[in-house]
Amino acid sequence: MKIKPISPGAAKSIALWMMEKPVGEQGAPLPSPPLRRLLVDCRHTFFLMVILTAAIELLALAPMLYMMNVFDRVISSRSGVTLMSLTLVIVGFYVFWSAIEWIRSRLMVRLSLRIDWDLAADVFDASFRRYVGRKNVNVQQLLGDLLNLRQFLTGGPVLAVISAPFSLFFIGIGWLFHPMLAMFALAASALMVVFTYLSLKVSAPILREAEDANSEATRLASASLRHAETTLAMGMLGAVRNRWYDHHRQFLTKQVYASEATGLMGGFTGFMTKAIPSMQIALGAFLAIEGLITGGMVMVASMLVSKAIGPLNNLISNWRPIIKAQQSYERLNALLIEDEKESHGMQLPAPTGKLQVTQLVGVPPGHDKPVVAGIDFTLEPGTVLAVVGPSASGKSSLVKLLMGVWKPADGSVRLDGVELSEWSHDEVGPLVGYVPQEIEFFEGTVAENIARLGEVDSDKVVQAANTIGMHEVILSFPKGYDTPLGETGFALSGGQRQRMAIARAVYGLPKYIVLDEPNSNLDEVGETALMQAIQTLKASGSTVVITTHRPRLVTVVDKMLVLKAGKQVAFGPAKDILEAVRKLQVVNGGNPAPKPAVPAMPVQPEAAG
Repeated sequence: MKIKPISPGAAKSIALWMMEKPVGEQGAPLPSPPLRRLLVDCRHTFFLMVILTAAIELLALAPMLYMMNVFDRVISSRSGVTLMSLTLVIVGFYVFWSAIEWIRSRLMVRLSLRIDWDLAADVFDASFRRYVGRKNVNVQQLLGDLLNLRQFLTGGPVLAVISAPFSLFFIGIGWLFHPMLAMFALAASALMVVFTYLSLKVSAPILREAEDANSEATRLASASLRHAETTLAMGMLGAVRNRWYDHHRQFLTKQVYASEATGLMGGFTGFMTKAIPSMQIALGAFLAIEGLITGGMVMVASMLVSKAIGPLNNLISNWRPIIKAQQSYERLNALLIEDEKESHGMQLPAPTGKLQVTQLVGVPPGHDKPVVAGIDFTLEPGTVLAVVGPSASGKSSLVKLLMGVWKPADGSVRLDGVELSEWSHDEVGPLVGYVPQEIEFFEGTVAENIARLGEVDSDKVVQAANTIGMHEVILSFPKGYDTPLGETGFALSGGQRQRMAIARAVYGLPKYIVLDEPNSNLDEVGETALMQAIQTLKASGSTVVITTHRPRLVTVVDKMLVLKAGKQVAFGPAKDILEAVRKLQVVNGGNPAPKPAVPAMPVQPEAAG
């Protein structure tokens, strides 16, 4: 969603920005973006900030009036009593002024905290889900956008926006002294506004491109660190660095272009800032010589022009943070709109494990070509299914669809009648199990990782470890179940990592479990433990789906699904499919077989018995 550039009349604009409601084609209001709704909820705080800022700007007249009276009355009358009285009054104004500024700063801090508290969790969840769907999303940038917005609301940029319209107020005060003073201040302010607007038009698009290039460079550097060992071992550091530096160089180039584009205008603005006060004093002195204003008014007129130009100078000096806050606002709104909050209606009962897949078509996020199509089968609770097929047949893609990580392009994946991709993962996630091919553990202990970083139930943790035969192995770790894992934790072997991931998946004996190549790194002992775990899960009524290339694991399943080039070519009882494979191997005697209805499986005849 795009928002209009911030103009000097921003106090009025910011209220419209908060309360504006988009309208549909037929005039019906559309749902407001989440961030805008929050700003609307805070509109009273914003209005109070504007009122306090107005009071502070009015109090800025106090030192001007003090100076004018000192020059025009005290010096001429040589009255010490008048000087003392005026000084005590102005000190009282300064105390009140400081108190209002303190209240406003506290208000701004509380407002920024309110926005952070209300949005942080939603932004984190939405960033996480978008990363899972697209992979090339800079999560750090999205979380940094929230920080940018908070800093905007607690610092000078938002005050510069609110204070800018008060330039007209001080120009009006100048008119009371003499119209020529007001006309001079108005002309100077108009020039500042014009050059600020031109600077925005030229620099904003380039700065946006520079920010995007910098974010991409940061994302690429972070992604490269995950493969640091492979990069160093295979001498790929130079190639990785060059890819990063290409994006970094684009960022530097765009930033230089933006600086050069605004350099001339910035120079003119600097000239105006330096020259205007002196020119204003000259104009005031001329009017005093002509007897149109007093000597004290000459000094006050100079201060009035400074107050009229000051907010615009402040706006220009804070322009880059304002633009960053605007861009952060747009990105956060786009993120939260795209990731509409999942419905939290009546909580559904825990699944029993009935899986229905109907004419499923899967397309990876960001692509338009299906990788699996025409998948159709049903599993009753307590059934074990093996998904088999050659490499690149779509097994892992099907797994992501069966877990609801990818949304079907067509068809459906229903668990107990509920579309899995639309079921809140916060609700259904703890009730299912999943082992991906790429296994990672979080910073935490063994027990915490098995318990999925939730509240650790010792009995369930030990039960999960025993199910996959890892209890004794874990006890041999340096601190047993309290051994830390993660990037800086205890280093597990490939087989241990896989069995730990299986323990995490079976924690609490969920009724629906999907295992993607769970035996790829297991030795014979580990594979035997996995087969026993599958039997245990089946006996407890859990529905288990596994993908595998190894023939031994196929012997403990009830049904088989055969994939080839992303399409379902066979589904049925495992014994029937294995028998068909055995007959094909016997009939062909090891010679190449004609294209069969059921493709040859990587299963030896003796493995079927």
